[in-house]
Amino acid sequence: MQFTSFAFLCFFPAVVLMYYVIPRKLRQLWLLAASYYFYMGWNAQYALLILLSTVTTYLCAVLMGEKDDGKHKRGRRRILAVGLVVNLAILVFFKYFYFLYETADAVMAVFGVKMTAPKFDLLLPVGISFYTFQALGYVLDVYRGTVKPEKNFIRYALFVSFFPQLVAGPIERSGSLLGQLEKMAHEKLWDFDKATRGLLMMLWGFFMKMVIADRAAVLVNQVYDKYYLYSGMALLLAAVLFAVEIYCDFAGYSCIAMGAAMVLGIRLMVNFEAPFFATSISALWRRWHISLSTWFRDYLYIPLGGNRCSRLRKYFNSMVTFAVSGLWHGASWNFVVWGALQGVYIIIGDMTRPFRTRLNTFFGVRVKTFGYRFGQAVCTFLLFVFSFIFFRSDTVGDAAYYIQRMFLRFDVWSLFDGSVYHLGLDSKEMGVLWVGILILILVDAYYVRKKALFDSLVKGQCLAVQYVITAVLLVMVIVFGMYGEGYDAAQFIYFQF
Repeated sequence: MQFTSFAFLCFFPAVVLMYYVIPRKLRQLWLLAASYYFYMGWNAQYALLILLSTVTTYLCAVLMGEKDDGKHKRGRRRILAVGLVVNLAILVFFKYFYFLYETADAVMAVFGVKMTAPKFDLLLPVGISFYTFQALGYVLDVYRGTVKPEKNFIRYALFVSFFPQLVAGPIERSGSLLGQLEKMAHEKLWDFDKATRGLLMMLWGFFMKMVIADRAAVLVNQVYDKYYLYSGMALLLAAVLFAVEIYCDFAGYSCIAMGAAMVLGIRLMVNFEAPFFATSISALWRRWHISLSTWFRDYLYIPLGGNRCSRLRKYFNSMVTFAVSGLWHGASWNFVVWGALQGVYIIIGDMTRPFRTRLNTFFGVRVKTFGYRFGQAVCTFLLFVFSFIFFRSDTVGDAAYYIQRMFLRFDVWSLFDGSVYHLGLDSKEMGVLWVGILILILVDAYYVRKKALFDSLVKGQCLAVQYVITAVLLVMVIVFGMYGEGYDAAQFIYFQF
């Protein structure tokens, strides 16, 4: 079951209604049952993997808590190792088995050795990277002593499987979400203001997904599927729109997840903070998929040494972190290259910062002006767009040929001869897309200026304007939303990760 399906439009109101009707002590159990039902809508048998991850990390945390007296450090490490190995084994087997085999086979082929892989009928479980990382973060926090072991199994199982953020995040920290889940059994959580804000966030998420992302996907898919037939202008347009598509698709999911949780009285972390307004790649990554980037920062980058070491070691730590982040996104070398490019961008930016500062001082550049910051944001966006060619392409070779054609067959006049309207979107559909992107820019600009999300933007207006904004977005989702077979919109991109 996905958020943009008709089934969810029936499921969510029923869950909310029962949640506020039943006794408070049953709320955790009710949400746990609803979460497993939600996940089993894709493949019922893979719910066993969530259960295995949950039981393993729950027991490991409890056992580490019993040995938390300073005399059993080795025992605690062994228990932690069991939790890490089990969860990583689940992830590696279902997501990376054939990637690792193909890589090993290519290496062995150099020595004339042919490998034969066993045949498994593997279907990548939806959201496996998200819930395993959330569970791993919990046991690591217990080991470090930053959170206490959760003794209530129902509550912990709900923490791992909470349906709004189960399949595509945000990857919540135990210190935040577990405490909120505990309160629901004791406090009256209904809050009309929170509920309406949650519904507004869900509406904004549906708009980003169904009006912008799924419309951009039509052009992007047509061009990328047969990129060897198109000129550079079409390739550049598809590359730019893919960055917009994946942002609106993933941030749209995050907004729906935040809104659904808010209706239930739970506050999830903000996962995107207007990333395309960032003026550097490092700043962009502080605004993009925040739950994952902070996860890798806390559990990989800092343990490797972070930036409290030599400059060369700091650069090594950055490259390893981003390469692993790329591999997290997919079992293919093009994802590794995409991740490594982010590390290269950040390293080059850090190395050239003193030179750029001296250059600006020499020429008297006013770095705090709008024009200068706008130029920085445009350059940052284009660098990000370039890297996402590797993300979207099937292989590194496809990405390289795509880039080659984009630069060598560039034809700017195709923007004016009407050929852009033969890329899957006619003039009317393209117009709807540009209007949607303009609305997105205005909402993100409001966030940059006020540090407030869409719900605050609407709630800050007079009642009449609130109704108008809500009605306009609702009509746009209903009229201009991209609906597929059975009136279900396209699947979210990050479900495959």
